[in-house]
Amino acid sequence: MSDQSTRFVVSALKYRPQVFEDVVGQSAITSTLKNAIDQNHLAQALLFCGPRGVGKTTCARILAKMINRKNDPSEFNENEDFAFNIFELDAASNNSVDDIRNLTDQIRIPPQVGEYKVYIIDEVHMLSQAAFNAFLKTLEEPPKHCIFILATTEKHKIIPTILSRCQIFDFKRITVGDVKNYLKKVADDQGINASDDALHIIAQKADGAMRDALSIFDRVVSFSGKELTLQAVTENLNVLDYDVYFKTTDAIINHDIPSLLMTFDAVLDQGFDGQHFIRGLASHFRDLLICQSTATRTLLEAGEQTKQKYLSQSKAVDQDLLLQGIDLANSCDLKYKSSQSQRLLVELCLMQLASITFSDEKKNSTPEIIPASAVRASSSSTEPPIYIEEAKIDAVAEPTTDEKEEQVPQLPEIILKNPNRPPSGLSIKSIEKKKAHELKRIEVNEVQTESLPAMAFKEEDLFEHWNKYRLKLEESGQHNLASILGISEPKLENCTIHLSLPNTTNKRELMREQGSLLKYLHQALQNYTIELAIEINEETVKSFVYTDAEKFEKLKEKNPALEQLRQTFQLDL
Repeated sequence: MSDQSTRFVVSALKYRPQVFEDVVGQSAITSTLKNAIDQNHLAQALLFCGPRGVGKTTCARILAKMINRKNDPSEFNENEDFAFNIFELDAASNNSVDDIRNLTDQIRIPPQVGEYKVYIIDEVHMLSQAAFNAFLKTLEEPPKHCIFILATTEKHKIIPTILSRCQIFDFKRITVGDVKNYLKKVADDQGINASDDALHIIAQKADGAMRDALSIFDRVVSFSGKELTLQAVTENLNVLDYDVYFKTTDAIINHDIPSLLMTFDAVLDQGFDGQHFIRGLASHFRDLLICQSTATRTLLEAGEQTKQKYLSQSKAVDQDLLLQGIDLANSCDLKYKSSQSQRLLVELCLMQLASITFSDEKKNSTPEIIPASAVRASSSSTEPPIYIEEAKIDAVAEPTTDEKEEQVPQLPEIILKNPNRPPSGLSIKSIEKKKAHELKRIEVNEVQTESLPAMAFKEEDLFEHWNKYRLKLEESGQHNLASILGISEPKLENCTIHLSLPNTTNKRELMREQGSLLKYLHQALQNYTIELAIEINEETVKSFVYTDAEKFEKLKEKNPALEQLRQTFQLDL
């Protein structure tokens, strides 16, 4: 359009504050600046620092106008507003020494009208090191008619000698509530019917920057027109709706894994990232957690309608589930970038969340991902007793046909708590628990010993099954362990198998695997009292070959002609 009066002006410019009263969320700073002007207590060098879009440059311009306006209010003209006494310098594009020298030359000239000349240097951290040094002397001893207002988003990049000569004002991020209330005024001024939840989403997306909030507001209004709804905002800003997380949490409470997977698939179809979804879920659990206490409900940042949904769902979900959910979701978030199958990682997290249950006896106990009742053996089971801890169930390989024939009837009972694990701690209470635990362990072991078979067997039977086990190890690729079992023949004394090994390394290797060996022998010989005693034998050490020279000497004992062969051809080892 050619008519300038009808041209669209972005809200960030149209609603830019002209007085300190209009500045949102920085009341402490604006009050300090107003009092400093009224009491003639204003420093000659000020530094405004803080994140983008929180009002640093706006406050600098308002302050620059008010300085001269107070001193000569009779000469105040609304159109001029002492603009000729205000000089703005963009340090991002004017950061050389020559630019600062030109500035210092202008500083010497006093103002023609008004008392002060105000220099606003924006993005001051962009000045070069030489420019900072050139500006340092002027800032240290400025003329009485000059006031410098420096603005920056990165205070740490300014040299300490500059910082020490400035009065520093730290601007904070604007709260979601303040941004939402200001957007409500803007919407009313433009005749836009905006829902409270929709404005809240915009305020959250702005991340504490009012300029960003107004820019997002203009963009969403262009999309939706005069009716600003929550659906329009979530579609335009590519934000996951609260309802997705409410639906996900309901499925977790009801242990509905298929519904969870379908919801996550729908989220991916909308173009959202899996990590974005899991982070939002952790945040949703946090919001539900703070809603469970009246003391922390004020921490919830949401629209009125959404708050009611949070309060309703927080009553239906257990606090322990929320704590475990936050932990699992956070762990998934940390592993997401390094995962080779990111979708599977999130789906696994959702399935774990839906599988969490708590013991009836103690709700604060460790959650059982798989209920213990689901893995209890039936009375016809032929497996030996398995000692497992809660929520830890090891898979048992399917026995072969030969092994099934060798198996004998076993106890079907599964003991869910390991009697061989003593309680930790050094207190008197823990010592008493250890004594009680030891008595329980002895009692359980006695019951097992009496219930399991202990048939007699001969040493020949032991050798037969010992060699069978070695062959099984060879076939499964465990050659090192098989060779250790073949170093010396086992000797039987009552029900104890004595085995001599040449070194402690072999002993440690066999000790790690003795459980599988004894289990095999127990079943094969139908005797569950068999034990294994491993000893280090010095004679075995001497006869065991290590180096190449020792190997040659060993071979030479069997065939003396090898030494003649070595001497004839002058061979070296």
